[in-house]
Amino acid sequence: MNLQAMAHEIPVEGEQTLEGIDFITSGDQYLTFMLSNEQYAVDILCVEEIRSWEKPTIIPNSPSHIKGVINMRGVIVPIVDLRLKFNLGAAAYSETTVVIVLTYQGEQSTRTIGFVVDAVSDVLNVEECEIKPAPAFGSCVPQQYIDGLINAEAKVVTLLDVGNLQKIEKNQIHS
Repeated sequence: MNLQAMAHEIPVEGEQTLEGIDFITSGDQYLTFMLSNEQYAVDILCVEEIRSWEKPTIIPNSPSHIKGVINMRGVIVPIVDLRLKFNLGAAAYSETTVVIVLTYQGEQSTRTIGFVVDAVSDVLNVEECEIKPAPAFGSCVPQQYIDGLINAEAKVVTLLDVGNLQKIEKNQIHS
């Protein structure tokens, strides 16, 4: 029995191994997804579920980016197409299109909304110091929806503010 070889197989503090996949649990985790060839992220703690695309029940006279509602285990969840909301091009629904259902705990209430995205990409582990403020350069995504920017290898990932996404949609869904 070689103790040195066994010591290399034991996970280091802060790392966990699950079925041969290494997870580093330091920092906060963000779910990344694609919208029109750009990468975005949301706090993974707000992710309730990732669902394959199904056409929701249409709500008459709702804005075009609100695709309708779904019944998720007794909870009526509005579905918002982020590509249409941010004017990122025409919406095309393919087999990689998914709905990320986010639940946000506000000061007075909890809200659950599904957001249609082109595809889910990855999970990023990010330290708070790695999140850079987004410059106000007039991008397609309004500044109030952006929490910051993250450098991930050769790409820049836009971190979205789930709380602000949910506040704005609340007014549009009930108007």
